[in-house]
Amino acid sequence: MAHVLLIEDDEPIRTSLAAALARLGHRVDSADTAVAGIGLAVQHHADIVVLDLGLPDLDGLQALKMLRAATTVPVVIATARDDEHQMVRALNLGADDYVIKPFSVEHLNARITAVLRRTAPAPPSVPLRVGGLRIDQGAHTVSLDGAELVLRPKEFSLLAYLAEHAGRVVGKDELRSAVWDNAFGVTDKTVDVHLSWLRRRLGETAAQPRYLHSVRGVGVKLAAPAA
Repeated sequence: MAHVLLIEDDEPIRTSLAAALARLGHRVDSADTAVAGIGLAVQHHADIVVLDLGLPDLDGLQALKMLRAATTVPVVIATARDDEHQMVRALNLGADDYVIKPFSVEHLNARITAVLRRTAPAPPSVPLRVGGLRIDQGAHTVSLDGAELVLRPKEFSLLAYLAEHAGRVVGKDELRSAVWDNAFGVTDKTVDVHLSWLRRRLGETAAQPRYLHSVRGVGVKLAAPAA
């Protein structure tokens, strides 16, 4: 469950929501003013902020701007303001969701869960390995038998895509779509030229392949050299 910071000036609503979210397993901090809430957000590193707009010391949209200047924590606006203009302003200022009162705690919890799922950092990518090839997409590096290879961006993208589908023959239409996004002017010849450059980087040729194997009329396959 998440560490939720609830910024709400209405004491009955604040107390009730905090208790209900805690029963669902969340750790909950709360504040009844914008200034106190922003301080808690910065100091306590909450996973998500639920922010009312009708606060006594600052307008909630101003508080949202201050939160966005101080932290990247996801923010769900929870307010009785139901006009579209306010909603659009809040989203444009960096809110991740907008919930209109009254709502059930189950509804709010579902919104919290959805926002946290969307904003969760991507897990670190696991390097792809094909024989002596190691492709680290996160670090954008390639090595062959322990020696680093220097590839152009499109060569890297081409090799990474083939490595993701190692052992399968990949057609040129698929490569144009996946690597070049079907850009205007990209033809089979473009793919062939990049494959030729890639073979050179890998120390092989089309006539004497080690990793890149062409299948005439079908496509190309990346596979580890036979033992």
